[in-house]
Amino acid sequence: MPVESVFPVNRIMSDVSVAAGDGQVKGSVEPGFESVAEAFAKNFSDHGEVGAACALYHRGRAVVDLWGGLADSSTGRVWERDTIVLVFSAAKGPTATCINRLAEQGKLDIDLPIAHYWPEFGCNGKERINTRMVLSHQAGLAAVDGELTLEQVLAWEPVVSAIAKQAPNWEPGSTHGYHARSFGWILGELIRRITGLSPGQYLQQEICEPLGLSYWVGLPERERSRCARLVPPEGGSDAIVELLGADSLTARVMSGPSGLFGYNDMWNLPEILAAEMPSSNGVGDARSLARFYDALLNPPPGVELLGRAQREKACEVQSRGTDAVIFQETCFGLGYGLQPALAPGAGDNCFGHPGAGGALAFADPDAEIGFAYVMNAMQFNPEGDPRSMGLVKAVYQAL
Repeated sequence: MPVESVFPVNRIMSDVSVAAGDGQVKGSVEPGFESVAEAFAKNFSDHGEVGAACALYHRGRAVVDLWGGLADSSTGRVWERDTIVLVFSAAKGPTATCINRLAEQGKLDIDLPIAHYWPEFGCNGKERINTRMVLSHQAGLAAVDGELTLEQVLAWEPVVSAIAKQAPNWEPGSTHGYHARSFGWILGELIRRITGLSPGQYLQQEICEPLGLSYWVGLPERERSRCARLVPPEGGSDAIVELLGADSLTARVMSGPSGLFGYNDMWNLPEILAAEMPSSNGVGDARSLARFYDALLNPPPGVELLGRAQREKACEVQSRGTDAVIFQETCFGLGYGLQPALAPGAGDNCFGHPGAGGALAFADPDAEIGFAYVMNAMQFNPEGDPRSMGLVKAVYQAL
């Protein structure tokens, strides 16, 4: 189905073309949203942006569609309209939607023990862990135990088998702590056992293909040439290991399993992009993520991802407070990140998820918007990423 038939493009949007570092900012904005284009361009001049895209849908209509800079700073390849990029944990929003969709259809009871669907899981203190606990990061399985090679992790079966055998990191349900990667493996295995499809296949069948999205968990080889190359931050997760020690829970979560992962050049490897890690290696463009969140609020004809009652249920607070893994305030519904910990400056009822290094995608049911920002220059800012914060501020000023 052509994208335009699902999501109408506003034909009065104004074209944008301004200098942006080594490239150009291109795209279009609806009159009244010019400040978003200005904020996007400012990211290149003031905040070290290399390549990026930003999109906004309002009540089912595209009002901002911007891209610019370099997709690969090592070769000078420019960021095109169809450039895609790894968005890390912004993948958790679509993955959570898959689970909520199964729950709404009656195929998954999130309050039943996971062992009901995955018998091997029900051992070593995990017998009572349910899907609700995983969605809200309360399952106590944030760090994956066991020694695994990268090849085993990317192969799926070895890593989910390791999770099924291990004991929890804390008493399930007693606190919440960010399940950075295990979130996707546990929920993905539930999808596989219930539907017979891998999580990436189910996502394509139920969400991406019906909406015409350029978004994947498990990037097909045919799409690899348009993928932007990430620019890792200095230090990255290695700084966490140095500060807290490799055996700390935080380091085991953020660099695990087996200390294999860091925020470095490994995420540009073809085998990483091709694997299915439903919590941390979604690949797509801002336009698709913004469409996805808009569709949760304004379903196009014949494509309802979640009914309103299920969506609202999924956005009820399940866990909130100081996170046992990352030591800052987090707030979660049934898989979605919620305010006030999701997007500084956005509406109180927003739901979505950020991604490591700066990506951000969310819906605001009050403002009736779907927003997404993606980039390749990873930055970690304790006070919040000025790039996304500036864009969000400009969006709300324009509404």
